[in-house]
Amino acid sequence: MGAKNGVFPVDEITEKWMKEHNVEEYHAVWADNDAVYEHEYTYNLSDISPQVAFPHTVDNVKDISEAEGIKVDQCFIGTCTNGRLEDLHAAAAILNGRTVHPSTRLLVLPASREVYQQATDDGTLSILNRAGAVILPTGCGPCLGAHQGVMADNEVTISTANRNFKGRMGNKTAEIYLASPETVAASALKSVITDPRKI
Repeated sequence: MGAKNGVFPVDEITEKWMKEHNVEEYHAVWADNDAVYEHEYTYNLSDISPQVAFPHTVDNVKDISEAEGIKVDQCFIGTCTNGRLEDLHAAAAILNGRTVHPSTRLLVLPASREVYQQATDDGTLSILNRAGAVILPTGCGPCLGAHQGVMADNEVTISTANRNFKGRMGNKTAEIYLASPETVAASALKSVITDPRKI
């Protein structure tokens, strides 16, 4: 929708997370009760189809229907952006009992050591591993083109990371598409960008 950031009210989920992570002091910011907004928009998220950011900018966003069928060499789920436990759960739900296409690499990088441990304990990483994913250690790697997923000339990656600039994953001739964990998981099964609603 073009927003560069969003502010969400502190709710019980936020408070639970703060408590679990020993954050004792914080100041919640709230809008005034009589605040006036220039525009108010209401969206029904169930009416919005999956979206894909095309190379080479994050705001080059198109509907999944325009991306379907594009051949991919590598699928990447994770990073600090979309490597949360719920992201790994979403990918595992699609990949459970299935196998990654033989011509496609699937890399999974949990966002933190804590997420890695939780996904190990609840069996999520086992599901992903059995499907053919390579589980990477936490930290920076493929997203910034440092190691473990550097692309070859003219390769295509579909990624859950937050950047797809030219050369971002280590090769200036490669292309990076950005999508949700569900879309990336579905694409790993077919070796082409795939609408996850069809899996």
